Amino acid sequence: MDFAEILFALFIVVIVIVSLLSNLLVLLCFIHSSEIRRQVPGVFTMNLSFCNILISVLNMPSTLVGIVKHQQPFGDCLCRTLSFLETFLTANSMLTMAALSIDRWIAVVFPLSYSSRMRYRDALAMVCYSWLHSFTFSLIPLLFSWFDYSPIYESCTLHLSKESAQIKFTVFTIVFHSTSFMLSLVILCVTYLKVLKVARFHCKRIDIITMQTLFLLVEIHPSVKQRCIAEQKRRKQRATKKISIFIGSFIICFAPYVITRLTELLPFVDVNRYWGIISKCLTYSKAASDPFAYSLLRQQYKKVLVTVANRLVKRDLYPSSGHSSSMDTENDYSLQRIS
Repeated sequence: MDFAEILFALFIVVIVIVSLLSNLLVLLCFIHSSEIRRQVPGVFTMNLSFCNILISVLNMPSTLVGIVKHQQPFGDCLCRTLSFLETFLTANSMLTMAALSIDRWIAVVFPLSYSSRMRYRDALAMVCYSWLHSFTFSLIPLLFSWFDYSPIYESCTLHLSKESAQIKFTVFTIVFHSTSFMLSLVILCVTYLKVLKVARFHCKRIDIITMQTLFLLVEIHPSVKQRCIAEQKRRKQRATKKISIFIGSFIICFAPYVITRLTELLPFVDVNRYWGIISKCLTYSKAASDPFAYSLLRQQYKKVLVTVANRLVKRDLYPSSGHSSSMDTENDYSLQRIS
C-alpha cells in the first residue's frame, strides 16, 4: 500500500465509525421518544438511517478490503450481493432525502394544512415508492450480470465485463442516475429554494416590525439597536446556511461519483484509480453527515439523548412533565424553525 491508499483506508475507517455511531443514535432517539415516532418526518429519517447503517456495515468494509488487497475482496456471489445492496441503498438514500425536502416544503409553505397534506400514510407511501424504485433499478443489472468488482473504485459495484452489452449498459446507467441522482437533486433545489423564499419573506416582515418598534422607541440605547440589527442579519444567514448545507452536501458527496460513472461510459476516457476511490469515499461520507444534518443537531433529538444519558447515570435533569412539554413538533416549521 502506498501513502494515498493508507489515507483512503483510514478515511473509510473513520467514516464507518462515525456513520455507525451517529445513525445508531438516531435510531435510539426514535425508539425512546414517542413524540418522534408520531411525527411524519420520523419515517424518512429512520429509512435514511437504516440505509446508512447497512452501507456502513456491508459496503464500506468491502471497499476497505479491496483497497488493502488490490483485488476482489470476496467471492463472486457475495460480490454481486454487495453490488446489489450498494445500488439499492444509494438510490434509496437519495430518494429519501428528496422526500424529506418535500415534507419540509409542505410544512413551511402550507403550515396550516400540513397535517392534511402530509399524513403518516403519505410518508409510508413515499418510502414504499423509494424502495420499489431502488429495487427495480438494482434488479435489472443483477439479471444482466452487470454487477462485478471494479478495480477503478476498488469495490463491488456496477461494472460491465462484456463489451457486447455496452449500449444496453450505457442506456441503463444514464437512466438510473437520471431517475435517482438528478431527480432527487431537482426536487431538493426546487423545494428548499421555495422554503428559503418563504423564510426570507418572514425575515423581512420581522425586520419591518423591529424597525418600526425602534423608530417609536427613539430614546432606546444605541447598543440595543445594534443588537437588534445584528440579530436580523443572523436570522437571514441561518436560513441560507441550512439550505446550503442540505443542497451542498448532496452535490459534493454524490455529484463527483455520478459524473465519473457517466464519463467512463465514453470509449476514449480512462478514469484514474485514485480519483475513482476518492469519488467512492465521498459517497460514503454522506452516510456519516446525514444524521447531523437531518436529526442530531435538532433540539428535540438533543433532549432525547440527554434524557437517555441521564437515565444511564441514574439522573433526571429533565422532569417528565417539562420534557414532554418542551418537545419540538416537526410540524412547527415557522421562520424560527428554518432560520
